Amino acid sequence: MEFNEKLQHLRKQNNLTQEQLAKQLYVSRTAVSKWESGKGYPNIESLKCISQLFTVTIDELLSGEELISLAESENHSNMEKVYKLIYGMLDLLVIGFIFLPLYGQWDGSFIRAVNLLEFTDTTRTNLIIYWVIFSFVIGLGMAELIFTHFEKELWCILAQKCSIILEAVAICIFAAAREPYVTALLFLLFVIKIFVLVKQDKPNKKTL
Repeated sequence: MEFNEKLQHLRKQNNLTQEQLAKQLYVSRTAVSKWESGKGYPNIESLKCISQLFTVTIDELLSGEELISLAESENHSNMEKVYKLIYGMLDLLVIGFIFLPLYGQWDGSFIRAVNLLEFTDTTRTNLIIYWVIFSFVIGLGMAELIFTHFEKELWCILAQKCSIILEAVAICIFAAAREPYVTALLFLLFVIKIFVLVKQDKPNKKTL
């Protein structure tokens, strides 16, 4: 008997609806429906709750092969979450572009490096653009961390895409404005983020 059949049998044996079982496991009814239809497996924590609820061992619920598959899925899911957190923190690092002396400002006979708060050797329009770019990237970084924490996968992916596009635009803008330090550091950050995105595994469709 497969896991989905065992779960369905145990639920009916205990006179529970999918909705009632979902409430006791703190998951959605859709998740229970997916498990029972054989389209996916619960994660390790949900599996432990099922084991305790129906007083059965995990070995009785899953075969050895299924346990291995579940462990691999859980590992992939955890690694994906780590990469998403790293990506979000990389976006938050952009706050350094506000406070670090990365902007060249003409000061009489020489050029001195200042931070964005002190930088005046440019147009007001450029300053507004710089502040808008950095504010949006930092905001996206915070959003990515929040979405990752609450497992809002689609929203997190959307925020990541917006972030990478915005940073590419920022590199072009700072390169055109002849700000070499900012351009170089933004490009380095951009490359690291691309690397993280490549390493980030696709969502495991069998784990909820």
